Amino acid sequence: MEKTFLEIFNSILDSIRESMVVLDSNLKVIRANPSFYQTFNVNAGQTEGVLIYDLGNKQWDIPKLRELLEEILPQNTKFNDFEVEHHFETIGRKIMHLNARRIYNETNQPQLVLLAIEDVTEREYYKRHLEEMVAKRTAELSIAREEAEHSKHLAETALDEIKQLKNQLEAERAYLQEEIKLEFNHENIIGRSNEIKYVFYKAEQIAATDTNVLVLGETGTGKELVARAIHGLSSRRDRALVKMNCAALPSNLIESELFGHEKGAFTNAHSKRLGRFEIADGTSLFLDEIGELPLDLQPKLLQVIETGEFERLGSSNTIKVDVRIIAATNRNLEAEVRKGAFREDLWYRLNIFPITMPPLRERREDIPLLVNYFIDKISKRLGKTINMVPVTVMDALRTYHWPGNIRELENVLERAVINSSGPKLHLVDELKKPKKNLTNTNRTLADVEREYILRILEETHWKVSGNNSAAEILGLDRSTLRARMHKLDIRKP
Repeated sequence: MEKTFLEIFNSILDSIRESMVVLDSNLKVIRANPSFYQTFNVNAGQTEGVLIYDLGNKQWDIPKLRELLEEILPQNTKFNDFEVEHHFETIGRKIMHLNARRIYNETNQPQLVLLAIEDVTEREYYKRHLEEMVAKRTAELSIAREEAEHSKHLAETALDEIKQLKNQLEAERAYLQEEIKLEFNHENIIGRSNEIKYVFYKAEQIAATDTNVLVLGETGTGKELVARAIHGLSSRRDRALVKMNCAALPSNLIESELFGHEKGAFTNAHSKRLGRFEIADGTSLFLDEIGELPLDLQPKLLQVIETGEFERLGSSNTIKVDVRIIAATNRNLEAEVRKGAFREDLWYRLNIFPITMPPLRERREDIPLLVNYFIDKISKRLGKTINMVPVTVMDALRTYHWPGNIRELENVLERAVINSSGPKLHLVDELKKPKKNLTNTNRTLADVEREYILRILEETHWKVSGNNSAAEILGLDRSTLRARMHKLDIRKP
């Protein structure tokens, strides 16, 4: 198992910018990646075969590290976001987030430890500095008000700046609270097929630039993971990736969500609100389902892409932002342009560097890895132990055509884990091979999508949301499914 794991690990190790170390059961270093050597100013000859605490003349003999590896990890299969702050003689003070995971052999004995080290020093210093800045400006404002009436204009200017800083800090904190629920880092794009390795290559190739990226692919292929990987490898990674699903909101709310609004800009606008572009100033904005963006809003988005400027709803003041856009769609935007449903100039601006996420049926080599990953994730969440997948089950999973891609695979596996009473996975879904239909080879993608959604709705007796619903089987949010039904003119008979 160790040899197999290291072969997989080494195949992607050099493309990961996060520092990573593999330890044996005695906590001696087996392998580390180039990022570890560069960040901590050591080389392979000084690390491999050495007890981790002895690295760099015992600079790594850190009490918090010992606590994680010797006390916490033996009681847990994995432990994430363990913060360690330490002064190294060679590189100074570092603030690190440690993610540790035990790897077991075939007899379920711990054999390896995978340790990922994220250097968050700059991000933590930035956050502390921003909070200190708010406190400092607030104090200055109080003193200015008490000392002199003639400084009223300066005090009001300072107050506006403080409010802006507070709004930005509060908006980003609120957004981070939502994002922290996600279990993501860029290596969660599971796979070793040539198709997925090419996606890795393209993501790393473009990540270091500020070029806008268009991620293409069918529903459920993992386009958001690609966006997160690009952001995680970019110079903007110290700030959270801000995202918005253009299909999840009514068209009359999308403009306010993207660009923000002033108090009283429209009915029920009781207070000023920052839009996603303001929150994403200095970081990346992921626009999912960009093909669903209303045509009348596309010129305003084009303006932001070209100039970095926009106005909030209800305001004539121009706001300047520095935002990198990563867009995604499952639609053929070139065909949408020809139909007049998408602006050609906006498509040109977005299509500078397209990355296509392959459907699951084109990367069947990755299915066993994905199956093991999801079974481990789901069974731990449900408090179960599933360690055996029958050959017949794996064959069925490998040969199925997966119209819903990875999202459908995860849903199928969750139902299987729920219905498995022992350590063996019991597949409850009947995975039928698609019927060959050669009578009409000129159907559009929209026709195929409409037919598939109709079939699932009929099988679920038109139950759109909830358990065993069409949305759950398709792997879509309820609002996204309703938007697709409206777009494709699907109505309950």
